[in-house]
Amino acid sequence: MVSFAGEPTEAFWMRPPHPPHSPPQPIAIIGAGISGLSCAQVLTAAGHTVHLFEKSRGASGRMSTRRGDDGGRAWQCDHGAQYFTADDPAFKAEVARWQAAGAAALWDARIASFDGSRWSAPDQSVERFVGTPRMTLPAACMVQGLKAQVQLHTQTTVQQVQQVQRTQQGWVLTSAEHGEHSTRYGALVLAVPTPQVLPLLADVCAAGTAVAASVRMRGSWAVMLRLPHRADLHLDGAFINAGPLRWIARDSSKPGRNGPETWLLHATPEWSEVYMEDDAASVTTALLAAFAALGGPAPTAITATSAHRWRYADTDPATLSAAGSPGSWWDADLRLGLCGDWLHGGKVEGAWLSGRHIARRLPD
Repeated sequence: MVSFAGEPTEAFWMRPPHPPHSPPQPIAIIGAGISGLSCAQVLTAAGHTVHLFEKSRGASGRMSTRRGDDGGRAWQCDHGAQYFTADDPAFKAEVARWQAAGAAALWDARIASFDGSRWSAPDQSVERFVGTPRMTLPAACMVQGLKAQVQLHTQTTVQQVQQVQRTQQGWVLTSAEHGEHSTRYGALVLAVPTPQVLPLLADVCAAGTAVAASVRMRGSWAVMLRLPHRADLHLDGAFINAGPLRWIARDSSKPGRNGPETWLLHATPEWSEVYMEDDAASVTTALLAAFAALGGPAPTAITATSAHRWRYADTDPATLSAAGSPGSWWDADLRLGLCGDWLHGGKVEGAWLSGRHIARRLPD
């Protein structure tokens, strides 16, 4: 048998063929809010395959809208994030794309502020945008642009994540609805509020758990109310700095809205945390009384109400400041990342920027 220098003693034609290169493993993102969708946008543009998991019926995260019917009269109300601003040039360009698609518009609202004794007008130069015809549409616009490249798994509540070394190394997910998923993922990104990060990473990554535990998220009760006629309040939104309310808004004043006069009341985090486990009826009674004290209609003049217990409304400013807004968090050895507004200064813009930030930290 002929052999050559540097060759094994078997003829080259007797060797088994080289195994074909395995295709890159997909990347899993848990959470289809603005941060998770933004991350998916960047990853797919770089050629990655992405699977996106969302426990709700659709994407949007905290940019949520409640829709209903009062005796045959349809209504809607944004009960989560109320509006968003845009300062970063890249985010401004994204908002412009949403506007061009009819998914967002400028809310030219009359905004006021109340300190407990007098009303004042905050900075009127701030541009406030909303989704049209409801707050969920920017996320829907992003999903539409990703449809051909991303597998979106809605109503899938991921309860466990772990790295495995069975037939193929990678991350494996287990959900309440489908058990253990068969796909192995080359990287995992959690784009969810910190209270949802903690149980997933508690037995997996101490460093990631510590990052999430350092930021405290706060809840807020939201009450949506419908009126038979226009409320006699000369404002469309107001920051309230006294009493149980922190924000009130004439939701029906936002562009693209139809239906009855609709208002949204957000309680302060401090008040909400005290009464978070109370029944919706007692919470609604208290907040309607506070609204009436501000000049809103008497509770007897309101057609209907709905309440929402919003557990992860925002991030405690003190812990947000202490975290330093790192943008995102990434462990290269575990190929595990975290993103969300809580890592990038809060707000919708921060969520979008955080998703891009983590996506650019993943190696090709």
